[in-house]
Amino acid sequence: MSGSDVFRLGLALSVLVAIAAAAGGWRGTGQSRDVLVVTVRALVQLLAVGAVIGVVFSTPLLAPVYLAVMLGAASFTSARRLGALRRCWPATASSIAAGAGVATATIVASGAIGADARTLVPLAAQLIGGSMTATTLAALRLSDDVRAHWDEVEGWLALGSRPRQAVARLARLAAARALVPALDQTRNVGIVVLPGAFVGLLLGGATPLEAGRVQLLVLVGLLAAETVAAALVTSLLPPLHPGPAPQDASD
Repeated sequence: MSGSDVFRLGLALSVLVAIAAAAGGWRGTGQSRDVLVVTVRALVQLLAVGAVIGVVFSTPLLAPVYLAVMLGAASFTSARRLGALRRCWPATASSIAAGAGVATATIVASGAIGADARTLVPLAAQLIGGSMTATTLAALRLSDDVRAHWDEVEGWLALGSRPRQAVARLARLAAARALVPALDQTRNVGIVVLPGAFVGLLLGGATPLEAGRVQLLVLVGLLAAETVAAALVTSLLPPLHPGPAPQDASD
């Protein structure tokens, strides 16, 4: 990347951050500072990750270690959002691992992509990220719904239901609502949005047909991974009860 490219990138980022901060300030979201913080954090993390992935690509044996660290960070993030890290981490870790693992194994076993580090690491990383999002959304929704409908839950408990039975209806709704973003993205691909993998492949010189093939694998893989993760986390979470609200997503 030349000096002029770095300058243009910095200019674009600065203007975009200013726009986001101004819009948030006008609307009173109170997140103008967060916009700057997360942008700087993303820049530092991407630079670090770029260096790490370069090492992983040159030493494929490190790929499982890299993915394990990513899984741990994703599990920690989801559990932390619930405000009960120690109690919820096993459920979030199991859900994210199951969702990403099942989808990745299916795609690789089918032979649709190669099993080398250069293709497997980016694919698995996207599936871990999608599973984390679905896990967090489903868990937060379930926590909020149990708190909002505690009278209903308490009624089921009074009738002799077990805690998981008492929240079963709310758990189903939470899992379904967590999948709305993935369903909408898959439904509207190419019409409303051009996903990142598709655009990246086109910019890298791939044909539209090849880019579409890879993007379809990613989209449907994400749909499978997120469905498994959302269904599992709403089944594995320890019995919930009204308490402190989950940690705000802006933290």
